[in-house]
Parts: sequence; C-alpha cells; structure tokens
Amino acid sequence: MAVRRLPVLRPAASRARNARLAESEVDGTDAPPAPRRARRAIDCGVYVNGHRTASPPSLTDTYRCLDDQPGSMAWIGLQQPDERELASLAAEFGLHELAIEDAILAHQRPKLERYGETLFVVLRPARYLDAPEEIDFAEVHVFVGRDFVVTVAHGQSPDLAAVRRRVESNPDLLRRGPEAVLYAILDRVVDGYAPVVSGLANDIDEIETGVFRRDPEVSRRIYELSREVIEFQRSTRPLTGMLAGLAAGFTKYGVDAELQRYLRDVADHVTQTVERVDEFRQLLQNILTVNATLVAQQQNEEMKSLTETSLAQNEEVKKISAWAAILFAPTLIGTIYGMNFEQMPELSWVFGYPFALTLMALVCGGLYVIFRRRDWL
Repeated sequence: MAVRRLPVLRPAASRARNARLAESEVDGTDAPPAPRRARRAIDCGVYVNGHRTASPPSLTDTYRCLDDQPGSMAWIGLQQPDERELASLAAEFGLHELAIEDAILAHQRPKLERYGETLFVVLRPARYLDAPEEIDFAEVHVFVGRDFVVTVAHGQSPDLAAVRRRVESNPDLLRRGPEAVLYAILDRVVDGYAPVVSGLANDIDEIETGVFRRDPEVSRRIYELSREVIEFQRSTRPLTGMLAGLAAGFTKYGVDAELQRYLRDVADHVTQTVERVDEFRQLLQNILTVNATLVAQQQNEEMKSLTETSLAQNEEVKKISAWAAILFAPTLIGTIYGMNFEQMPELSWVFGYPFALTLMALVCGGLYVIFRRRDWL
C-alpha cells in the first residue's frame, strides 16, 4: 500500500535519524534521559515473512531494524504519545501533518483518509460497563503504509496487545502485510461492539419494565440511554462507508484475496451492529412516546381525582353555607327583639312573641325551600 518514505524525504529522514542517534548518545553520557509519562506505553515489533524477528526498545532502534532487514514490516504501538514521538514518526515515514494533528488531539469521529499512499484510519472502540450501566468510548488511530503500521491508542479499549498476540500466532495472516494488521484491529473493534449491543438491549428491557411500573426515574434513564445510543451510533455508522471505501481500493492496491474476504466479513458484522443500533434508537423513541402517554394519563387521573375532591368540597361548603344562612335568620330576629329597649313597637304587643316565632319559621322555611331548589341541600 503506502511507501514508507517518499524519495524526497529519505535524506531528511536519514539525517533526522542520525541526529536522534547522536542526541541519544549525548543524553546517555552528559544528562539524564527525559522522564516518560507512566501512562504511555510503546510496543515495537519488526516482522519478516509473518514472524517477529525483533522487538526494538525504542523508535530509533525500530527504524534501524526496518532498514537492516529488507522485506520486513514494523508495527509500532503507542499509548497516548507526545508530540515528540509523533514528530519522529512523521519524519521517518512521511506522515501527513493533518493526520498527526488528529492523532495528537484525538476526539475525532471514525473516518478513513488517504494521504498520498498512506492510509489513516480513526476508530471508536467501545465497551459496556456493567456497574454504572454505561458505555465507555475510546479512540484508536491507525497509520498503514507499505511496510509499517502505527497504532495510536487513546483510552482503555480495545486491548491492542491481545490483537498483536492473535496476529503473531497466525503467521499466515501476518505475512499478508500491513493490511492484515488493519483487519485484525478492525475485527477486534467490531467484535467489541457485541457486548455493548447486549448491554443496551438489557437496559432497554429494564426500561420497558420500569415504564409500565410507573417508575418515577424511568424518564431520566430513557434520556440518558438515548444519548448513549446516539453516541454509539456515531461510532458505528461511519464504519459502513469506511469499509466500502477499503473494498473500493482492493483492486487498485492489490489487496490479498483472502484478506478481502476477511474484511467483507467484518463489514457484515458492522452492518448487523448498525441495524441493531438503529432499532434501539427507534425503540427508545417509541418507549419515550409510550412513557409520555402513560405520564399524561396518570396526570389526567390525578387531575380527575383532584377535581372530584374539589367538587365534593364545594358541595359541603354549599351545605354549610345554606344552613348558616337558615340559622342566621332566626338569630337576627331574636337579636332584634332581645335588645330590651323600653320604646319598642311590639314590646307590649300580646301577639309579639308568637309573631316573632312565626316570622322565624317563615324565613327559615323560605330559605330552606330556595336552597333545596338550587341543590344546595
């Protein structure tokens, strides 16, 4: 596929390599080496005819082994490298500055780019965390050339060391060249999506149960899971186009026929994963609609209950008000005739007392009839 270094860059690369060798010798005698971050790990291997022939301890030694062994291939694995290491790789292999910038900054969407004859692939591996019930995303950048593969990992997944062990245990696969390493990485990333799909399916089943149990926390869980599914969809959907792009270049770049079949198998698994994720997103939308309907029904039932309670309270208030009005009338009359003033018109009237009682009865009876007709009593 890609030529390891362009002719115009070869002298510069050699000078850069000699300068690095001289600098390492000076550092070894006059000054202590620069401390490496604990989180960064380097695994370099040189392969000939599908077998590992050297495990250089540094990038400089890897370059030297690659030059000293014609027909060899280097696989350089980096974990969150610094700019100095990536600059060394760019100078040695002629990597494009835009790809190097992406590898340093990370936070890229999955993509496949060709810079000259170098292939640059960005992948978004994922793993399902059982305890918090969420998806953890990582990022892997892969540079593929004619006789080299450079992997730059950001995050904990996938286990590229396991991928290397698998490939090294299969010399027939490894001797197919750098494209075989790219296939193995793609296959591991795509296989890692299966537990994530199973975890999401289980979460959706739990959410469906919670919806019909009227779980008050289910709305928040639906929203959180929808965000995870969307992010997972962004990590998987671009792979379909990426693998189609690889397939389109099979003939042009002379990809091994058996390797083509392997890549098509990966493409089939990607299609299945993308279809499941699309189903999850549609299912979550339907669950959200059902949950909103159930919540609305519950609110309507609560409002109906509150309305019925309010109406019952109004009936009681009306009855109390009616009886208060009825009792107020005789109280008013009795109060007037009980003031005991000497100059009152009916104070010495023989029929005054029967008249007052009759008036009270008539007023109370009239109010009772009126309230009865108005359904207050």
